[in-house]
Amino acid sequence: MLLRGHRRMSFMSLVCAWPLLLLSLAQAEPTPIQRPVARRPKVRLAGTGRRPHEGRVEVFHAGRWGTVCDDNFMQVSAKVVCRELGYVGANTWAHSARFGEGSGPIWMDNVRCVGYERSLRNCRSNGWGKHDCKHSEDVGVLCIDKRLPRFEKVLTPQKKIPFSEVRIRPLLRKAQKRVPITEGILELRTGNKWRRVCDIGWRPEASRVVCGMLGFPSQRGLHNPAYKYILTQRYHTSYLLKQVNCTGNEVHLGACKYSRARKTNNMTVCAFGHPVIISCQAGPAFVSGSNGFNKAFRAEQPLVRLKGGARLGEGRVEVLKRDDVVCRELGFGSAKGALQGTRFGQGSGPMHMTNVECSGREKSLTDCKFSEVEKDHCNLRENAAVQCYVPALGLEKIRRTECGGRNIGRVEVLEKTQNGSLQWGSICSLGWGMLEAMVVCKQLGLGFAAQALQETWFFNDDTTKVNVLMSDVQCSGTELSLWHCRYDTNGPCERNSSRFAAGVICAEGAPDLVVSAAAVQQTAYLEDRPLHILTCAAEENCLASSAADMRWPYGSRRLLRFSSQIYNIGRSDFRPKLSRQAWVWHQCHMHYHSMEVFTHYDLLSLNGTKVAEGHKASFCLEDTACEDGISKRYACANFGEQGITVGCYDTYRHDIDCQWVDITDVSPGDYIFQIVINPEFSVSESDFSNNIMRCNCKYDGHRIWMYNCHNGDAFSAEIEELFEHYSSEMNNYIASR
Repeated sequence: MLLRGHRRMSFMSLVCAWPLLLLSLAQAEPTPIQRPVARRPKVRLAGTGRRPHEGRVEVFHAGRWGTVCDDNFMQVSAKVVCRELGYVGANTWAHSARFGEGSGPIWMDNVRCVGYERSLRNCRSNGWGKHDCKHSEDVGVLCIDKRLPRFEKVLTPQKKIPFSEVRIRPLLRKAQKRVPITEGILELRTGNKWRRVCDIGWRPEASRVVCGMLGFPSQRGLHNPAYKYILTQRYHTSYLLKQVNCTGNEVHLGACKYSRARKTNNMTVCAFGHPVIISCQAGPAFVSGSNGFNKAFRAEQPLVRLKGGARLGEGRVEVLKRDDVVCRELGFGSAKGALQGTRFGQGSGPMHMTNVECSGREKSLTDCKFSEVEKDHCNLRENAAVQCYVPALGLEKIRRTECGGRNIGRVEVLEKTQNGSLQWGSICSLGWGMLEAMVVCKQLGLGFAAQALQETWFFNDDTTKVNVLMSDVQCSGTELSLWHCRYDTNGPCERNSSRFAAGVICAEGAPDLVVSAAAVQQTAYLEDRPLHILTCAAEENCLASSAADMRWPYGSRRLLRFSSQIYNIGRSDFRPKLSRQAWVWHQCHMHYHSMEVFTHYDLLSLNGTKVAEGHKASFCLEDTACEDGISKRYACANFGEQGITVGCYDTYRHDIDCQWVDITDVSPGDYIFQIVINPEFSVSESDFSNNIMRCNCKYDGHRIWMYNCHNGDAFSAEIEELFEHYSSEMNNYIASR
């Protein structure tokens, strides 16, 4: 049915579209799709949006306003809505009634746009009024606050800003080579011209505002003697503003008080003044060193961090024990906006702060006024989130060939040849994986990686002319750019470069799995289990290798048993990578296992050596339980679809077969127990740092204690370094009992 109505598609279009078809078939049941009726509906933004360019999407049909369901809604659909409303594009979209629940009919469901439609009516959907949604699934959009030229006369009633863009033009040759650019003459773009600002009345507070707009946390003084010489020169240039007066808390220079420069002889001048020169302090993540940029989202951030964001400088706000303060504390610029709800996932762990009030000049979020969160006062769906301005990093030397949409294509990089010219080339796909694809999608501003493609011959008719410029790429997933990963420019590609070039499929949302540390700590115990009831477990390789040398069915194995609860706190459902046809049937358990390697259970010595492991590799994924208001979608029984819905968790109880680590051969002592989910990064997630759960473990030969169980990113770096040294405290506690 997907091809019905497209019989005139060219062969190349079909070839380009097949990765998207495979992805949709592997992750969701086919949904009947038809085009809406030809009558063009009216579209509006309603609900609790604080600004005119954000809100709940509503369409007018059959004489009534109705809402749109968030099922299968994507960034390209948000772009269509925003452009129909007169904005240049969409920042993002919001699911789960982020801007309040609507009323009346739900007109559209499973909306799928290509991105170039003139109206939402041109996108495919189930048809008018055909849906399986509730108003708790109403979709919203956040448009870019910039109007299309033909809509400029219908600007919302607010102060009209006389310029559209801000930049720093470096003057010193040394400053021109720095990335990002932090010093230079301030210039404002009006129309197609760049004009300067007169420094008469200019104060450091105004410099702080400009630096915040450019993605820098603070301004700094000018101490370079060369600038004194520059300021003495007479500039025959055009000025736009003068007498700029800011408090320092504004997020945009246009929000400050200012005067227009006086016009003389068809040129605005700055009498008795000079152009404003700005010097900004770059955040720690953007300070270049001998090895290039430092990693973003570093684990050693002491108090505040952003999680779950698809792009640099955005995410859910998390504190260790609003808005502009968070951004500047993390080394970014001022805040584009403060958000609430589950825009970047709902998070896990305790709530620490509520009713936060900041003046904007605090150095840390913890310096603001706030209240301690009382029990059950806030839930994880009320997490605060923020978008920050980030500096221009000059990372444009990468692109992807479009085929079937802007979120899919072969990755190409720009390199200098030996003769000094620039050329585009491909990346050898040998070793290309999800971590590398995550860096590319984030660098291109396309969100998260949905798939890392290793075979991309269908993206170009003439791939034989594409040279391989990068090979053996290895990323950690947190780099700001692909150029900050380890790679080889001269290494051979052992594959046919015209066929096996690296590619990506990007998506706005991604799942995020986390193991419940409390469930492990509360349910761990030892069991001596007879061999005669372990036959099925032996067939599935769930016992230590020494079990094969025993006299079956006599004897027993000592098992460390526990329950594992795996939550999906992300923005999209977690689905197995393999299609249904590739799942493995397990006769003993009488159901299919959809992932061959999904979790590792390990017992480690204090120096990290593995002393025992659980062999529970294959998994059946299903929704065991969900939060209030969320319905289960996946179940293993009756050969059902498998996955973990957002807001649901998959529980493997301690009494289930293979839910253990065989410690028969382990000597008494102190150990570290570790669980790793999605260990091979085979399925995309918004955050891999919380996929590890660790506990201190004390085994005396008869009993076992689990304590200090936590996720890998839950503690500060200092606490994590001391993790292995907590055993002595536990030994004293046990001895006192």
